[in-house]
Amino acid sequence: RMKPVIVVHGGAGRIFKEREEGSRAGVVRAALRGYGVMKRGGSAVDAVEEAVRSMEDDPHFNAGCGSVLNEKGEVEMDAIIMDGKNLDSGAVSAVKCIANPIKLARLVMEKTKHMLLTDHGAHLFAQAMGVPEIPGEKLITERSRERWKKNLEPDSNPEEFQKDLGTVGAVAIDSEGNVACATSTGGLSNKLVGRVGDTACIGSGGYADNHLGAASTTGHGESIMKVVLARLILYHMEQGMSPEMAADTALDYMKTRVGGLGGVIVVSNSGEWAARFSTKQMSWANVKDDQLHYGIYAEEWHTKSVDEALTSESEGF
Repeated sequence: RMKPVIVVHGGAGRIFKEREEGSRAGVVRAALRGYGVMKRGGSAVDAVEEAVRSMEDDPHFNAGCGSVLNEKGEVEMDAIIMDGKNLDSGAVSAVKCIANPIKLARLVMEKTKHMLLTDHGAHLFAQAMGVPEIPGEKLITERSRERWKKNLEPDSNPEEFQKDLGTVGAVAIDSEGNVACATSTGGLSNKLVGRVGDTACIGSGGYADNHLGAASTTGHGESIMKVVLARLILYHMEQGMSPEMAADTALDYMKTRVGGLGGVIVVSNSGEWAARFSTKQMSWANVKDDQLHYGIYAEEWHTKSVDEALTSESEGF
């Protein structure tokens, strides 16, 4: 039997000083929760869903509550989940007024013959599944609104603001050796209505295959889509590269070929893992062998035992 492993990310880009602590705490909490699910016998799919749900509910991240706003000042979210056992996947794009798009993505995977539902259709499906609707305002934080307003000013440069691109994601392998990935995002600030990035696209925002491993990505969506980043990483692993080497090679290719920056988390089918990024920062956390690792900066690497982390977790960090 495998030892369960989980890796999560809270988005690559630039994390403002005053948000660092919250980002660290958020990814650590998500990793511990996902790991706990597998420790209690849950599957990799259960674990990545739980980890991502935890970050969707955390206003520090650009997913669920805390999502950035489109040009009209609304939240439109994308999410994907994939099961490496049989390559089943479910995704939603441009969804509004639900707290946890990742839950809806999982329902698409398990309750329909389809893989991707969008906008109004996703909304109807959510209603049919009894997913509670919440007012769109509930997902909007003061910070997202401020940023949206700033980006509307005639001399603003939204590109500048895209540097702190948030997406949240998780990859895991459970004791059965099954892998899974999940990714969720609010997208780009001040994006066109109906813009969908890499997150909801299989192979770009995430990919999971028991024969290889699982990857979840974050960064400039259009660049990620051009190189089909998640699948590209697994392709390199298929060719014999370690997760770290595969991630670096794929990120490097994306940078040189299309000028795109991003970050990735990867787990192999043997339980090796990596968290790599070409941006300034990416919040990430991993649990393996009851050890928690986490960081935000390139050279940053903290380690704690899971017991110690859970204790400080319950004391509110």
